[in-house]
Amino acid sequence: MEERSPGQITVLLVDDHAVVREGYRRLLEREGDIAVIGEAGNAAEAHASFIALDPAIVVMDITLPGASGIEAMRQLLAVKPTARVLVFSMHEEEIFARRALQGGAFGYLTKASAPDVLVEAVRSVAQGRKYLSADLARQLALREANRAQDAADRLSMREFEVLRLLAQGRSVKEIADSLGLNTKTVANHQSSIKLKLGADTALQLLIKANQLGMDAGTPMS
Repeated sequence: MEERSPGQITVLLVDDHAVVREGYRRLLEREGDIAVIGEAGNAAEAHASFIALDPAIVVMDITLPGASGIEAMRQLLAVKPTARVLVFSMHEEEIFARRALQGGAFGYLTKASAPDVLVEAVRSVAQGRKYLSADLARQLALREANRAQDAADRLSMREFEVLRLLAQGRSVKEIADSLGLNTKTVANHQSSIKLKLGADTALQLLIKANQLGMDAGTPMS
């Protein structure tokens, strides 16, 4: 394996296909700021190489013989909780990305991504920024929007109207005056809306409203 060079982003490649690893190595090492210092074909090899080499980034496939890449990542994070693992997988379904990110991955991209996206992702993760390939970002955003819509369907017509006005930045008193209600009733509606949408704060409620396509105003109390 190669020696690490000062100033370079050091990478450990984990994939069970040697030919695939070679392709990734050549792609990454065309960039002067990235050096592949180790390779592994399964979780056990990944664990040993990680301890021996201490790479800045681990590029990890999910599908490995024996323990999966997600389990391998769990083992690495147990050794070093600050480890940065970039999952690079053939799985394009958002459930895999969600599980990987929940498990501690710093980023996730699919092998359907353009070659330069891997380079971009490695640099992004090295700089401490989470990375998600565009196709999966769209899927996750759509899923969150659908969740918000499902929750919104449980709102009564009055609650929906209150939410619309809250999203415009109206105060509880202004809404009460507009709808001919007392402020306590509007406050109760606001609490019910937060509960149904899973929002703990005024800002979270604005975000939920924005996901539903409502105009977001100023956070309200």
